[in-house]
Amino acid sequence: MTASTTGGRVLGAALESFGTRGYEATSLDALAAGLGLRKQTILYWFPSKEALLDAVVDRAGLELAAAMDRALARSGPGWVRVEAVVNSVFRLSVRRPELLGVVREASRLGPPVATRLLRSLEPLLARATSFFQAEMAAGRMRAQDPRLVLLATYSAVLGMATEVDVLRALGFEPTPRELVRRRRELLGFLRSALGVAPAPGS
Repeated sequence: MTASTTGGRVLGAALESFGTRGYEATSLDALAAGLGLRKQTILYWFPSKEALLDAVVDRAGLELAAAMDRALARSGPGWVRVEAVVNSVFRLSVRRPELLGVVREASRLGPPVATRLLRSLEPLLARATSFFQAEMAAGRMRAQDPRLVLLATYSAVLGMATEVDVLRALGFEPTPRELVRRRRELLGFLRSALGVAPAPGS
């Protein structure tokens, strides 16, 4: 389904609305009005709001996995790969905040929506687990449960990149300079948690 088709336009508008306003706060009537369509046209492509959410979650998972794959393909081995993923997520938080918003919304809604997102990210998570296992076995990272490392990293990165209201309450403003500082501090935290020696001159 391409972005130029009616179904693609509906999917794009729903992804943006679900990711910024939330699933419950988005109505099919409002989506239809914003696109200049009738509600029945949306229901022709997606028979229910739940079906539209499933399609949005699938699209978000594919786009996120593709972004991570591109970042990893350009990165080197070891810690550089962790840095590449973190940097990629922070870039997405600026360029496609609605995409990370859908990930956050799926986590909030819980099963079966969160499970659906997890399935689309499974290949990426499997590669990440294997990476951490290899780094730990080689002594380049502290030995610990790689699944817990992934969970902690996911929570920290997604929270720092998307929870704007929480960050404001803690005194952080979402400016470009603040975003760079948060990314640097998060990388320092992860480096320490994983037992990675600081790079020379850092």
